[in-house]
Amino acid sequence: MSTALSRADGHGRAAAPVRLAHLGLGNFFRAHQAWYTEHAADAPDWGIAAFAGRGSTELASRLSGQEGLYTLVTRAGDGDRFEIVSSVSEARLATDHQAWLSHFGAGSLAAVTLTVTEAGYMRGANGGLDLGRPEVRADLETLRRDPGAFVRTPPARVVAGLASRRRADAGPLALVPCDNLPGNGEIAGRIVRELGELVDPDLATWMTESVSIVTTMVDRITPRTTPEDVRTVLEATGAADSCPVLAEPFSEWVLSGEFPTGRPRWEDAGATFTVDVRPFERRKLWLLNGGHSLLAYAGSARGRGTVAEAIADEECRGWVEQWWSEASPHLEPPGNEVAAYRAALLERWFNPRINYRLEQIAADGSQKLPVRILPVLRAERAAGRLPEGATRVLAAWVCHLRGIGAPVSDARADEVVPLASGALPDAVRRTLALLDPALGEDAEVLATVVEQSRQLTRPRQR
Repeated sequence: MSTALSRADGHGRAAAPVRLAHLGLGNFFRAHQAWYTEHAADAPDWGIAAFAGRGSTELASRLSGQEGLYTLVTRAGDGDRFEIVSSVSEARLATDHQAWLSHFGAGSLAAVTLTVTEAGYMRGANGGLDLGRPEVRADLETLRRDPGAFVRTPPARVVAGLASRRRADAGPLALVPCDNLPGNGEIAGRIVRELGELVDPDLATWMTESVSIVTTMVDRITPRTTPEDVRTVLEATGAADSCPVLAEPFSEWVLSGEFPTGRPRWEDAGATFTVDVRPFERRKLWLLNGGHSLLAYAGSARGRGTVAEAIADEECRGWVEQWWSEASPHLEPPGNEVAAYRAALLERWFNPRINYRLEQIAADGSQKLPVRILPVLRAERAAGRLPEGATRVLAAWVCHLRGIGAPVSDARADEVVPLASGALPDAVRRTLALLDPALGEDAEVLATVVEQSRQLTRPRQR
Protein backbone atom coordinates (compact mmCIF):
# COMPACT_ATOMS: atom_id res chain seq x y z
CA MET A 1 0.00 0.00 0.00
CA SER A 2 1.43 3.38 -0.97
CA THR A 3 1.63 6.40 1.29
CA ALA A 4 1.98 10.07 0.43
CA LEU A 5 5.14 11.84 1.53
CA SER A 6 4.53 13.52 4.87
CA ARG A 7 6.84 14.60 7.68
CA ALA A 8 4.10 13.72 10.19
CA ASP A 9 4.12 10.14 8.89
CA GLY A 10 7.85 9.81 9.47
CA HIS A 11 9.16 10.67 6.02
CA GLY A 12 12.34 12.75 6.14
CA ARG A 13 13.29 15.15 8.91
CA ALA A 14 11.24 17.79 10.64
CA ALA A 15 11.18 21.07 8.70
CA ALA A 16 14.21 23.18 9.60
CA PRO A 17 13.84 26.89 10.36
CA VAL A 18 14.10 28.93 7.15
CA ARG A 19 17.51 30.55 6.86
CA LEU A 20 17.89 30.26 3.07
CA ALA A 21 15.64 31.43 0.24
CA HIS A 22 15.80 30.16 -3.31
CA LEU A 23 14.39 31.49 -6.57
CA GLY A 24 13.87 29.05 -9.45
CA LEU A 25 12.15 25.96 -8.12
CA GLY A 26 13.22 23.24 -10.55
CA ASN A 27 14.89 19.86 -10.76
CA PHE A 28 18.45 21.16 -10.83
CA PHE A 29 18.04 23.17 -7.64
CA ARG A 30 16.52 20.18 -5.89
CA ALA A 31 19.28 17.83 -7.08
CA HIS A 32 22.05 20.31 -6.31
CA GLN A 33 21.79 23.17 -3.78
CA ALA A 34 18.99 21.50 -1.80
CA TRP A 35 20.91 18.20 -1.85
CA TYR A 36 24.09 19.87 -0.56
CA THR A 37 22.07 21.49 2.22
CA GLU A 38 20.48 18.12 3.06
CA HIS A 39 23.94 16.57 3.47
CA ALA A 40 25.48 19.37 5.55
CA ALA A 41 26.27 18.34 9.13
CA ASP A 42 24.16 21.24 10.40
CA ALA A 43 21.21 20.60 8.03
CA PRO A 44 18.61 20.65 10.89
CA ASP A 45 19.45 24.35 11.35
CA TRP A 46 19.10 25.37 7.70
CA GLY A 47 15.71 25.20 6.01
CA ILE A 48 15.06 26.55 2.52
CA ALA A 49 12.05 28.58 1.40
CA ALA A 50 11.98 27.76 -2.32
CA PHE A 51 9.97 29.98 -4.68
CA ALA A 52 8.90 29.02 -8.17
CA GLY A 53 9.69 30.94 -11.28
CA ARG A 54 6.86 31.85 -13.60
CA GLY A 55 6.80 28.43 -15.25
CA SER A 56 6.75 26.22 -12.15
CA THR A 57 3.26 26.78 -10.73
CA GLU A 58 2.15 23.14 -10.90
CA LEU A 59 5.43 21.85 -9.48
CA ALA A 60 5.30 24.31 -6.58
CA SER A 61 1.75 23.26 -5.74
CA ARG A 62 2.62 19.57 -5.82
CA LEU A 63 5.77 20.05 -3.77
CA SER A 64 3.92 22.18 -1.23
CA GLY A 65 1.35 19.39 -0.89
CA GLN A 66 4.24 17.11 0.12
CA GLU A 67 5.48 19.60 2.74
CA GLY A 68 8.56 20.29 0.61
CA LEU A 69 9.63 16.63 0.65
CA TYR A 70 10.65 14.79 -2.51
CA THR A 71 12.63 11.73 -3.55
CA LEU A 72 16.03 12.12 -5.19
CA VAL A 73 16.83 9.18 -7.44
CA THR A 74 20.57 8.88 -8.01
CA ARG A 75 20.75 6.90 -11.24
CA ALA A 76 24.03 5.06 -11.67
CA GLY A 77 24.86 2.53 -14.35
CA ASP A 78 24.39 -0.36 -11.91
CA GLY A 79 21.12 0.74 -10.31
CA ASP A 80 19.17 3.45 -8.51
CA ARG A 81 19.55 4.88 -5.03
CA PHE A 82 16.54 6.58 -3.43
CA GLU A 83 16.62 9.21 -0.70
CA ILE A 84 14.05 11.65 0.67
CA VAL A 85 15.35 15.22 0.73
CA SER A 86 14.01 17.32 3.62
CA SER A 87 15.88 20.60 3.23
CA VAL A 88 13.03 22.47 1.49
CA SER A 89 10.95 23.68 4.43
CA GLU A 90 8.57 25.72 2.27
CA ALA A 91 7.67 25.40 -1.43
CA ARG A 92 5.99 28.54 -2.68
CA LEU A 93 4.31 29.82 -5.82
CA ALA A 94 5.77 32.79 -7.66
CA THR A 95 2.67 34.72 -6.66
CA ASP A 96 3.42 34.26 -2.94
CA HIS A 97 5.16 37.61 -3.11
CA GLN A 98 4.42 38.69 0.44
CA ALA A 99 6.02 35.49 1.74
CA TRP A 100 9.08 36.28 -0.39
CA LEU A 101 9.31 39.79 1.06
CA SER A 102 8.69 38.49 4.58
CA HIS A 103 11.60 36.06 4.41
CA PHE A 104 13.93 38.79 3.11
CA GLY A 105 12.85 40.98 5.99
CA ALA A 106 13.80 38.37 8.60
CA GLY A 107 17.19 38.72 10.22
CA SER A 108 17.46 34.92 10.31
CA LEU A 109 17.76 34.76 6.51
CA ALA A 110 21.44 34.39 5.65
CA ALA A 111 21.60 33.74 1.90
CA VAL A 112 19.52 33.69 -1.28
CA THR A 113 20.39 31.25 -4.07
CA LEU A 114 19.23 31.58 -7.68
CA THR A 115 18.69 29.17 -10.57
CA VAL A 116 16.86 31.31 -13.11
CA THR A 117 18.76 30.20 -16.29
CA GLU A 118 20.85 32.43 -18.51
CA ALA A 119 17.77 34.12 -19.94
CA GLY A 120 16.37 34.96 -16.52
CA TYR A 121 18.91 37.70 -15.85
CA MET A 122 17.32 39.91 -18.52
CA ARG A 123 20.63 41.11 -19.96
CA GLY A 124 21.02 43.30 -22.97
CA ALA A 125 23.73 43.25 -25.63
CA ASN A 126 26.14 45.17 -23.37
CA GLY A 127 25.72 42.66 -20.54
CA GLY A 128 23.67 45.02 -18.39
CA LEU A 129 19.97 45.13 -17.64
CA ASP A 130 17.90 45.15 -20.84
CA LEU A 131 15.57 48.11 -20.41
CA GLY A 132 14.25 47.51 -23.90
CA ARG A 133 12.23 44.56 -22.66
CA PRO A 134 8.66 45.54 -21.76
CA GLU A 135 8.52 43.20 -18.76
CA VAL A 136 11.63 44.85 -17.30
CA ARG A 137 10.21 48.35 -17.81
CA ALA A 138 6.90 47.28 -16.28
CA ASP A 139 8.59 45.92 -13.17
CA LEU A 140 10.75 49.03 -12.86
CA GLU A 141 7.69 51.28 -12.93
CA THR A 142 5.96 49.04 -10.38
CA LEU A 143 8.91 49.14 -7.96
CA ARG A 144 9.20 52.89 -8.27
CA ARG A 145 5.52 53.25 -7.31
CA ASP A 146 5.57 50.63 -4.57
CA PRO A 147 8.68 48.53 -3.77
CA GLY A 148 6.43 45.98 -2.04
CA ALA A 149 4.15 45.39 -5.03
CA PHE A 150 4.15 42.13 -7.00
CA VAL A 151 6.74 41.93 -9.79
CA ARG A 152 7.50 39.15 -12.26
CA THR A 153 11.08 39.17 -13.56
CA PRO A 154 13.86 37.55 -11.49
CA PRO A 155 15.94 40.76 -11.13
CA ALA A 156 12.89 42.69 -9.94
CA ARG A 157 11.95 39.97 -7.47
CA VAL A 158 15.45 40.07 -5.98
CA VAL A 159 15.44 43.88 -5.80
CA ALA A 160 12.00 43.84 -4.17
CA GLY A 161 13.31 41.38 -1.60
CA LEU A 162 16.39 43.46 -0.88
CA ALA A 163 14.26 46.59 -0.51
CA SER A 164 12.16 44.70 2.03
CA ARG A 165 15.29 43.70 3.93
CA ARG A 166 16.53 47.28 3.99
CA ARG A 167 13.19 48.54 5.31
CA ALA A 168 13.29 45.92 8.07
CA ASP A 169 16.92 46.76 8.92
CA ALA A 170 17.52 42.99 8.90
CA GLY A 171 21.27 43.16 8.25
CA PRO A 172 23.61 41.88 5.54
CA LEU A 173 22.88 39.00 3.19
CA ALA A 174 24.69 36.78 0.65
CA LEU A 175 23.35 36.51 -2.92
CA VAL A 176 24.43 33.21 -4.52
CA PRO A 177 23.64 32.77 -8.25
CA CYS A 178 23.95 29.14 -9.37
CA ASP A 179 23.41 29.32 -13.14
CA ASN A 180 25.79 28.06 -15.83
CA LEU A 181 27.33 31.44 -16.59
CA PRO A 182 30.98 32.44 -16.27
CA GLY A 183 31.26 35.06 -13.57
CA ASN A 184 27.65 34.51 -12.53
CA GLY A 185 28.26 36.53 -9.37
CA GLU A 186 29.45 39.54 -11.34
CA ILE A 187 26.49 39.22 -13.72
CA ALA A 188 23.87 38.91 -11.00
CA GLY A 189 25.45 41.70 -8.96
CA ARG A 190 25.54 44.07 -11.91
CA ILE A 191 21.95 43.40 -12.96
CA VAL A 192 20.56 43.76 -9.44
CA ARG A 193 22.56 46.92 -8.71
CA GLU A 194 21.53 48.53 -12.01
CA LEU A 195 17.87 47.88 -11.34
CA GLY A 196 18.25 48.98 -7.72
CA GLU A 197 19.86 52.25 -8.82
CA LEU A 198 16.96 52.93 -11.17
CA VAL A 199 14.43 52.21 -8.44
CA ASP A 200 16.14 54.12 -5.62
CA PRO A 201 19.79 55.29 -5.55
CA ASP A 202 19.83 54.95 -1.77
CA LEU A 203 18.78 51.30 -2.11
CA ALA A 204 21.68 50.71 -4.51
CA THR A 205 24.08 52.23 -1.98
CA TRP A 206 22.70 49.94 0.73
CA MET A 207 23.17 46.93 -1.59
CA THR A 208 26.83 47.78 -2.09
CA GLU A 209 27.34 47.95 1.67
CA SER A 210 25.14 45.03 2.77
CA VAL A 211 24.87 42.42 0.01
CA SER A 212 27.74 40.01 -0.54
CA ILE A 213 27.82 38.52 -4.05
CA VAL A 214 29.07 34.92 -4.24
CA THR A 215 30.30 33.45 -7.54
CA THR A 216 29.73 29.75 -8.15
CA MET A 217 30.31 26.89 -10.56
CA VAL A 218 27.71 24.12 -10.53
CA ASP A 219 27.52 20.71 -12.17
CA ARG A 220 25.12 17.79 -12.01
CA ILE A 221 23.23 16.27 -14.91
CA THR A 222 19.53 16.36 -14.04
CA PRO A 223 17.11 15.04 -16.68
CA ARG A 224 13.44 15.93 -16.79
CA THR A 225 11.22 13.73 -14.64
CA THR A 226 8.87 11.43 -16.56
CA PRO A 227 5.69 9.58 -15.48
CA GLU A 228 7.74 6.38 -15.61
CA ASP A 229 10.13 7.85 -13.03
CA VAL A 230 7.19 8.56 -10.73
CA ARG A 231 6.09 4.92 -11.06
CA THR A 232 9.65 3.71 -10.40
CA VAL A 233 9.79 5.62 -7.11
CA LEU A 234 6.41 4.29 -6.05
CA GLU A 235 7.37 0.67 -6.80
CA ALA A 236 10.78 0.95 -5.12
CA THR A 237 9.84 2.92 -2.00
CA GLY A 238 6.10 2.61 -1.56
CA ALA A 239 5.89 6.42 -1.43
CA ALA A 240 3.52 8.24 -3.76
CA ASP A 241 5.83 11.10 -4.75
CA SER A 242 4.36 13.35 -7.45
CA CYS A 243 7.62 15.25 -8.05
CA PRO A 244 10.74 13.10 -7.67
CA VAL A 245 14.05 14.25 -9.14
CA LEU A 246 16.60 12.19 -11.07
CA ALA A 247 20.32 12.92 -11.12
CA GLU A 248 23.59 11.30 -12.02
CA PRO A 249 25.93 10.29 -9.16
CA PHE A 250 28.45 13.03 -9.99
CA SER A 251 28.01 16.47 -8.46
CA GLU A 252 30.25 19.54 -8.14
CA TRP A 253 29.80 22.94 -6.50
CA VAL A 254 32.57 25.53 -6.29
CA LEU A 255 31.96 28.83 -4.46
CA SER A 256 33.92 32.03 -3.97
CA GLY A 257 32.71 34.87 -1.76
CA GLU A 258 31.69 35.88 1.72
CA PHE A 259 28.66 34.80 3.78
CA PRO A 260 28.36 37.61 6.33
CA THR A 261 25.66 35.93 8.41
CA GLY A 262 26.70 32.31 8.01
CA ARG A 263 25.89 29.37 5.76
CA PRO A 264 25.35 25.60 5.96
CA ARG A 265 28.40 23.34 6.06
CA TRP A 266 28.09 22.54 2.36
CA GLU A 267 31.70 21.34 2.34
CA ASP A 268 30.49 18.26 4.25
CA ALA A 269 28.73 17.22 1.05
CA GLY A 270 31.77 17.96 -1.12
CA ALA A 271 31.41 21.65 -2.01
CA THR A 272 34.68 23.47 -2.70
CA PHE A 273 35.38 26.99 -1.43
CA THR A 274 38.07 28.91 -3.30
CA VAL A 275 39.29 32.42 -3.98
CA ASP A 276 38.93 32.01 -7.75
CA VAL A 277 36.16 30.04 -9.46
CA ARG A 278 37.29 30.87 -13.00
CA PRO A 279 39.51 27.84 -13.70
CA PHE A 280 36.72 25.51 -12.59
CA GLU A 281 33.99 27.29 -14.51
CA ARG A 282 35.96 27.48 -17.76
CA ARG A 283 36.75 23.77 -17.62
CA LYS A 284 33.10 22.96 -17.05
CA LEU A 285 31.59 25.51 -19.46
CA TRP A 286 33.88 24.64 -22.35
CA LEU A 287 34.28 20.89 -21.96
CA LEU A 288 31.00 19.73 -20.43
CA ASN A 289 28.55 22.44 -21.50
CA GLY A 290 30.24 23.11 -24.83
CA GLY A 291 30.28 19.38 -25.54
CA HIS A 292 26.64 19.16 -24.56
CA SER A 293 25.74 21.95 -26.99
CA LEU A 294 27.58 20.18 -29.78
CA LEU A 295 25.72 16.94 -29.06
CA ALA A 296 22.38 18.73 -28.69
CA TYR A 297 22.52 20.29 -32.14
CA ALA A 298 24.71 17.92 -34.18
CA GLY A 299 23.49 14.78 -32.43
CA SER A 300 19.81 15.62 -32.85
CA ALA A 301 20.50 16.48 -36.50
CA ARG A 302 21.74 12.89 -36.82
CA GLY A 303 18.57 11.53 -35.24
CA ARG A 304 19.88 10.99 -31.71
CA GLY A 305 17.59 11.75 -28.80
CA THR A 306 19.74 11.60 -25.66
CA VAL A 307 23.31 12.37 -24.62
CA ALA A 308 24.04 8.66 -24.25
CA GLU A 309 22.79 7.95 -27.77
CA ALA A 310 24.74 10.85 -29.25
CA ILE A 311 28.06 10.07 -27.55
CA ALA A 312 27.71 6.44 -28.66
CA ASP A 313 27.62 7.72 -32.27
CA GLU A 314 31.24 7.47 -33.38
CA GLU A 315 31.05 10.54 -35.58
CA CYS A 316 29.51 12.66 -32.82
CA ARG A 317 32.10 11.40 -30.35
CA GLY A 318 34.88 12.30 -32.77
CA TRP A 319 33.46 15.82 -33.10
CA VAL A 320 33.37 16.16 -29.31
CA GLU A 321 36.99 15.01 -29.00
CA GLN A 322 37.99 17.51 -31.69
CA TRP A 323 36.25 20.33 -29.80
CA TRP A 324 37.86 19.28 -26.54
CA SER A 325 41.30 19.23 -28.16
CA GLU A 326 40.79 22.83 -29.26
CA ALA A 327 39.50 24.01 -25.89
CA SER A 328 41.86 22.12 -23.56
CA PRO A 329 45.05 24.12 -24.25
CA HIS A 330 43.24 27.29 -23.12
CA LEU A 331 42.41 25.86 -19.69
CA GLU A 332 44.47 26.62 -16.60
CA PRO A 333 44.55 23.23 -14.80
CA PRO A 334 47.52 20.96 -15.60
CA GLY A 335 47.08 18.81 -18.68
CA ASN A 336 46.74 15.57 -16.72
CA GLU A 337 43.82 17.04 -14.74
CA VAL A 338 42.07 18.07 -17.95
CA ALA A 339 42.63 14.63 -19.44
CA ALA A 340 41.14 13.00 -16.34
CA TYR A 341 38.17 15.37 -16.49
CA ARG A 342 37.56 14.49 -20.15
CA ALA A 343 37.70 10.78 -19.37
CA ALA A 344 35.24 11.26 -16.51
CA LEU A 345 32.87 13.17 -18.81
CA LEU A 346 32.80 10.31 -21.30
CA GLU A 347 32.03 7.87 -18.49
CA ARG A 348 29.19 10.10 -17.27
CA TRP A 349 27.76 10.60 -20.74
CA PHE A 350 27.85 6.90 -21.65
CA ASN A 351 25.53 6.12 -18.72
CA PRO A 352 22.45 4.90 -20.67
CA ARG A 353 20.23 5.15 -17.61
CA ILE A 354 20.46 8.96 -17.52
CA ASN A 355 17.82 9.90 -20.07
CA TYR A 356 19.17 13.41 -20.66
CA ARG A 357 17.25 14.63 -23.68
CA LEU A 358 19.10 16.64 -26.30
CA GLU A 359 16.09 18.91 -26.79
CA GLN A 360 16.43 19.98 -23.15
CA ILE A 361 20.09 20.94 -23.65
CA ALA A 362 19.35 22.67 -26.96
CA ALA A 363 17.22 25.39 -25.35
CA ASP A 364 18.47 29.01 -25.36
CA GLY A 365 21.47 28.53 -27.61
CA SER A 366 21.63 32.27 -28.28
CA GLN A 367 22.41 32.73 -24.56
CA LYS A 368 24.66 29.70 -24.13
CA LEU A 369 26.98 29.62 -27.16
CA PRO A 370 28.58 33.03 -26.46
CA VAL A 371 29.99 31.70 -23.17
CA ARG A 372 30.49 28.03 -24.08
CA ILE A 373 32.04 28.26 -27.55
CA LEU A 374 33.06 31.78 -28.56
CA PRO A 375 35.93 32.29 -26.04
CA VAL A 376 37.78 29.31 -27.52
CA LEU A 377 36.93 30.30 -31.08
CA ARG A 378 38.30 33.80 -30.52
CA ALA A 379 41.48 32.49 -28.87
CA GLU A 380 42.10 30.07 -31.73
CA ARG A 381 41.53 32.73 -34.37
CA ALA A 382 43.87 35.09 -32.53
CA ALA A 383 46.51 32.34 -32.76
CA GLY A 384 45.95 32.09 -36.51
CA ARG A 385 44.07 28.77 -36.39
CA LEU A 386 40.65 27.77 -37.68
CA PRO A 387 39.02 25.58 -34.99
CA GLU A 388 36.69 23.27 -36.90
CA GLY A 389 35.34 21.76 -33.67
CA ALA A 390 34.13 25.18 -32.56
CA THR A 391 32.74 26.13 -35.95
CA ARG A 392 30.86 22.82 -36.13
CA VAL A 393 28.89 23.76 -33.02
CA LEU A 394 27.87 27.01 -34.71
CA ALA A 395 26.97 25.17 -37.91
CA ALA A 396 24.84 22.69 -36.00
CA TRP A 397 23.10 25.55 -34.20
CA VAL A 398 22.30 27.28 -37.51
CA CYS A 399 20.83 23.99 -38.76
CA HIS A 400 18.82 23.73 -35.54
CA LEU A 401 17.38 27.21 -36.12
CA ARG A 402 16.52 26.14 -39.68
CA GLY A 403 14.40 23.26 -38.39
CA ILE A 404 16.92 20.42 -38.31
CA GLY A 405 17.03 18.22 -35.21
CA ALA A 406 15.71 19.34 -31.82
CA PRO A 407 12.85 21.87 -31.83
CA VAL A 408 13.79 25.48 -31.17
CA SER A 409 13.16 26.80 -27.67
CA ASP A 410 15.03 30.05 -27.20
CA ALA A 411 14.38 33.26 -25.28
CA ARG A 412 15.32 35.11 -28.48
CA ALA A 413 13.57 32.78 -30.92
CA ASP A 414 11.55 35.58 -32.52
CA GLU A 415 14.84 37.25 -33.40
CA VAL A 416 17.19 34.38 -34.24
CA VAL A 417 14.92 32.06 -36.23
CA PRO A 418 14.19 34.64 -38.98
CA LEU A 419 17.90 35.43 -39.22
CA ALA A 420 18.63 31.78 -39.97
CA SER A 421 16.11 31.54 -42.80
CA GLY A 422 16.71 31.92 -46.52
CA ALA A 423 19.86 31.18 -48.50
CA LEU A 424 22.36 29.33 -46.30
CA PRO A 425 25.37 31.67 -46.76
CA ASP A 426 23.26 34.70 -45.85
CA ALA A 427 21.67 32.86 -42.93
CA VAL A 428 25.07 31.89 -41.54
CA ARG A 429 26.42 35.42 -41.84
CA ARG A 430 23.40 36.99 -40.15
CA THR A 431 23.20 34.43 -37.37
CA LEU A 432 26.90 34.51 -36.51
CA ALA A 433 26.89 38.32 -36.57
CA LEU A 434 24.19 38.21 -33.92
CA LEU A 435 26.50 36.22 -31.63
CA ASP A 436 29.49 38.45 -32.42
CA PRO A 437 29.68 41.08 -35.19
CA ALA A 438 33.31 40.08 -35.84
CA LEU A 439 32.21 36.57 -36.78
CA GLY A 440 29.92 37.98 -39.46
CA GLU A 441 33.00 39.52 -41.10
CA ASP A 442 35.35 36.53 -40.79
CA ALA A 443 35.23 35.06 -44.29
CA GLU A 444 37.12 31.89 -43.39
CA VAL A 445 34.85 31.11 -40.44
CA LEU A 446 31.74 31.86 -42.50
CA ALA A 447 32.82 29.57 -45.35
CA THR A 448 33.63 26.77 -42.92
CA VAL A 449 30.31 27.06 -41.08
CA VAL A 450 28.41 27.05 -44.39
CA GLU A 451 30.17 23.88 -45.54
CA GLN A 452 29.73 22.14 -42.18
CA SER A 453 26.04 23.08 -42.22
CA ARG A 454 25.68 21.46 -45.62
CA GLN A 455 27.44 18.34 -44.37
CA LEU A 456 25.06 18.07 -41.43
CA THR A 457 22.01 18.27 -43.67
CA ARG A 458 23.18 15.75 -46.30
CA PRO A 459 21.42 12.38 -46.21
CA ARG A 460 23.43 9.89 -44.18
CA GLN A 461 24.72 6.69 -45.70
CA ARG A 462 23.00 3.62 -44.28
